[in-house]
Amino acid sequence: MTSKRFFYLLFIITIIVLATIIGVSLIAGPIFLVLLVFFAFLLVFCYRAYKKKKRSEEQDDILNLPRLPNRFSFKELKIATENFGHKLGQGGFGFVFEGKLADDTKIAVKRLEDGIIGQGRKEFLAEVEAIGNLHHINVVRLIGFCAEKSHRLLVFEFMENGSLDKWIFGRTPDTALDWQTKVKIIVDIAKGLSYLHEDCRQRIAHLDIKPHNILIDKNFNAKVADFGLAKLIDRDQRELNTRMRGTIGYLAPEWLTSTITEKVYVFSFGIVVMEIVCGRKNFEHSQPEDGARLISLLQEKVKIDRLLDMVDRNEIDMQMLGEKAVEMMRLAMWCLQTNSCKRPSMSTVVKVLEGNLSMETDLDYNFFTSATLNANDHIYIAISSEINNSHLSGPR
Repeated sequence: MTSKRFFYLLFIITIIVLATIIGVSLIAGPIFLVLLVFFAFLLVFCYRAYKKKKRSEEQDDILNLPRLPNRFSFKELKIATENFGHKLGQGGFGFVFEGKLADDTKIAVKRLEDGIIGQGRKEFLAEVEAIGNLHHINVVRLIGFCAEKSHRLLVFEFMENGSLDKWIFGRTPDTALDWQTKVKIIVDIAKGLSYLHEDCRQRIAHLDIKPHNILIDKNFNAKVADFGLAKLIDRDQRELNTRMRGTIGYLAPEWLTSTITEKVYVFSFGIVVMEIVCGRKNFEHSQPEDGARLISLLQEKVKIDRLLDMVDRNEIDMQMLGEKAVEMMRLAMWCLQTNSCKRPSMSTVVKVLEGNLSMETDLDYNFFTSATLNANDHIYIAISSEINNSHLSGPR
């Protein structure tokens, strides 16, 4: 019997005993009140023992991770962030704060809220394990972490220009990106994903690629970030048994089946490319009904050869470089093929972007859009899949 089940059983038994004692004490006198107090203390003791055991198990999980990054104390990070005074943003399991280490190195500290540590434990461990020792210019660097009592914090390199979404969705005259910068960001994302999928000793499935999880540094280098949902995949692994999730609007059609390959991330990349080129979200309630879903609109425009209509009209150079923008959309469409076997690998995408490989032209223009699903912001899917080696192989 697990410690969790044992605690629940003990809790139920104790409640029954307490109820019995209360009932009898009303009749039989003060001796039963003493027993009531005794069992109350017993319950509190057992609960504290259970929590202590859980913390010990979590500690063991962390210590057993290979290649641990730097470890910080909670006090150090509290001082570094000036008592968590400057919030940069909020994620699914907590907040991100700006800070500075003793050597003046600027950092971003992601703090899991104490109240949801049970929910966020797997995400915390996944992030430490996935990128604890990665060093790539297009993957955000994990500097260290804190696992002290109930405190769970991750320390990242500071990215001066924040996340990509504010540069393409919340544009102002000061945040408008020129075409050259947009292309650079797209190439950076492709290189980061190619590294994660094909060049790591253990390939890393990110599972939640979207503009909010792409960070921009002071030189406008883009870096893949937020690995809370990441999954490590061995090169010889044939079976993937896991619970996966992602954000509605970026999910490939195979998420609705039992066959999941690395090509789901290529599909998400295609959505992000479309958002960058078009300067809008993949689903916008403010748009007319026939244009609310970006991928549905793409499907209609490509069939009548009017892709240029979709180019972001708020930026002059995008209109001047319209044909290049259309070519970028065609690359996105290759990544958005409903049949995952027809999508390119991320290394192939990089070669096309660098001009070293021609793009596939025989494409299916009947695209799948997960924005049509009736669900909450996130979808949770249990998967037990047989994955062929060719789907999870190295560079090709």
